[in-house]
Amino acid sequence: MTEPADQNHDRDLHPRHHLYGDLASWWPLISRPEEYAEEAAFAASLLRTAKPPTRTVLELGSGGGNNAFHLKREFEMTLVDLSEDMLAVSRQLNPECEHLRGDMRTLRLGRTFDAVFVHDAIDYMTTEADLRQAVTTAYEHCREGGVAVFVPDDITENFEPGTDFGGHDGPDGRGARYLEWSSDPDPGDTRTRTEFAFMLRAGDGTVQVVHDTHDFGLFPRGLWLQVLIDVGFRARSVAEVTSENRLPRELFVGTRV
Repeated sequence: MTEPADQNHDRDLHPRHHLYGDLASWWPLISRPEEYAEEAAFAASLLRTAKPPTRTVLELGSGGGNNAFHLKREFEMTLVDLSEDMLAVSRQLNPECEHLRGDMRTLRLGRTFDAVFVHDAIDYMTTEADLRQAVTTAYEHCREGGVAVFVPDDITENFEPGTDFGGHDGPDGRGARYLEWSSDPDPGDTRTRTEFAFMLRAGDGTVQVVHDTHDFGLFPRGLWLQVLIDVGFRARSVAEVTSENRLPRELFVGTRV
């Protein structure tokens, strides 16, 4: 099924980013599914907590499908993203999954799931109003006894400016490298900023450099929990278990009662 997931899908969630448009085809070289194995396994442990047991999962902001690549082994996945270009990448990786285009703030499919999963795409909710809309969407698609799992990269209590880098080479001679640089230009608002520099090598050896700026939401733990409660969830926070050399993320889990 490839129809638009909601009537408001053409309303941009954020200014057009190269990463989700003209660079989407490079995503498998920027970030590989194998890099998501550990975090997907931890997310699965939380998605399993629905009662009765979880079978169907709606992922909002599914991107190139790297989490779904692992989660689909246990769950029946429905994947929603605002970017048709990223959905095309995910369809190649996860052809057995249902893909729909939609805005996580306004999506209404008219059906419920055992669990709803929102990975770091939740970071694009840069205002409290946007966050409440996204959490409401998760609630509306979660059946009674189901769970919603949200994975923000940062909350106010643990954000630290920093840099990261990565990328891979492909068998066709193409390659991608990226540098990301995060900061908080205005500590008084609910946004941080990450600058991305992408170096992309084509099969003929030519290299292009693309700069992309992304604004992300940053909210305190108490607000996260209050928003989930206000919407109707029983809410809790969970510290991520990871072997990676980084600060563990704080996940938020809502149970619909």
